[in-house]
Amino acid sequence: MARQLAFSRRQWLGGTLGLSASLASSRLSPAIARAAQAAASQGRHCILLWMAGGPSQLDTFDMKPKHVNGGSLEEAATSVPGVRFAKHLPRLAKQAERLAILRGMSTKEGDHGRGTTLMQTGHIPGGPVNYPASGCTISRALADDYPSPTRLEGLPHFVSVAPGPFAQGAVRSGFLGPKYAPMSVGGTMPNGPDESFARLRVDYLQQAAGVSAPRQQSRLKMWNALQDDFLATRRVPNAVAHNTVFQAAIDLAGSKARDAFDLEQESQQTREAFGSGVFGQGCLLARRLLERGVPLVEVTLGSGLGWDTHADNFNQVERLCGELDQGWATLMDQLQAVGLLESTTILWAGEFGRTPVINGNAGRDHYPQAFSCVLAGGGVAGGQVYGATSDDGSEVVDGKSNAQDLLTTLCTAIGVSPATENITEEGRPIAIAEGNVIKEVLSADRKT
Repeated sequence: MARQLAFSRRQWLGGTLGLSASLASSRLSPAIARAAQAAASQGRHCILLWMAGGPSQLDTFDMKPKHVNGGSLEEAATSVPGVRFAKHLPRLAKQAERLAILRGMSTKEGDHGRGTTLMQTGHIPGGPVNYPASGCTISRALADDYPSPTRLEGLPHFVSVAPGPFAQGAVRSGFLGPKYAPMSVGGTMPNGPDESFARLRVDYLQQAAGVSAPRQQSRLKMWNALQDDFLATRRVPNAVAHNTVFQAAIDLAGSKARDAFDLEQESQQTREAFGSGVFGQGCLLARRLLERGVPLVEVTLGSGLGWDTHADNFNQVERLCGELDQGWATLMDQLQAVGLLESTTILWAGEFGRTPVINGNAGRDHYPQAFSCVLAGGGVAGGQVYGATSDDGSEVVDGKSNAQDLLTTLCTAIGVSPATENITEEGRPIAIAEGNVIKEVLSADRKT
């Protein structure tokens, strides 16, 4: 039987009442504050924290300090008695009551591209069906099931911040079509002493160099005329989908909703609280988007494949965990402060784990046989560990779960039926996920 460590929600509620003070530091306008409250009461949200490259479970959430495979990093106690994980995640350790750690994840895909596709879509690559990423299917279901009157006009259903190199092939809309593809936000680290924070940009929201506003309007007028003429005689699904995507981009570029992406509207104190890097600022952007009713945001940590630690694993993991700890912990604190944490389910995951055996370069290689994922927030029974690996970390000995099980459980925690069907171009109904629900990590009082 899987090991569980129960923790009362009241125990940590008592310690978070002071967080309401951070509402002031987040400088929410009254209108956005009202929208956040309405979004919390009317909608459901999901945040995917994607660890590009495959994070080491043995140096984060499933440490083996008494075994030679454990490595040099230290384990520490958390706010939940009996739950221990990496010492270099101190702020998350203080919020362990919000986390459900799944230590029994196991797949057969040890290649970055194939593993990313499997974990993002729930299906192995190849085959006749172009499966969409779960972010696309879940955000579509959330938008359909909980239409939010608070979502500012023009904002998309799904935003992906700093997607990794394999996202283009895996974080895709598949047979759903381009209408349900994520909006991609690029990120660059601070450049020089004049920049304090990473820059996040949506390319099409930037004014083209050398093009004046009147000239831009003239171009749009011409484009609309050409599009209308084309669609009048060729109103087929692909042409309509293409036009829908372009029109949505044009609408957002000209709307007040684009302000959601302007992090300079936040105070210095708030931006520093999340961390100056792409991941920290991405977590801040995720909070701003959820406040405005966006159902699903994915934030990637690991520029390129940062977690792919074949060499110098321990120094790299410690550095990455510093960003992870600050961004994720602040995100949960501030979502709690604005009343959105209970309606937001968070998933931390990567394409696979790392080998228990340390290689000759002080690194760990790819290892899909046994690794960890973490659920948190709304619908999740936090303060527990589900599943276990052997003493040397080489195999799952309890609570073995696969990608479909994880996605099915995530959907259930959010309140979206995993059996919700989407129809392929050939008319075939495909459920969002068809795995086994891990009931032990779902809260009894979750919304359904």
